[in-house]
Amino acid sequence: MFRRYPGLSVRSAGTSRNAKKSVSCGLLQWADVICVMEQKHKDRLMAEYRRIIENKPLHVLDIPDDYRYMAPELVRQLEELVPDMLGI
Repeated sequence: MFRRYPGLSVRSAGTSRNAKKSVSCGLLQWADVICVMEQKHKDRLMAEYRRIIENKPLHVLDIPDDYRYMAPELVRQLEELVPDMLGI
């Protein structure tokens, strides 16, 4: 949904091993900024990938990760929070 912003390259992945696309070292190395839904997601990333992400901005959105993909309320919250965090 943020791909429409000029100058942004956006990718998405989950912290669960069951995610359709899981977080990887390569994906985190590629990222300049990382946003996660909940604190537990940040904790998982820090536990497994600390050396890769410790010097990157990592934002916790404080959005419960219980919405279905692109649910209107989820989209509304993301559109409200993420642009300010990224300065767009």
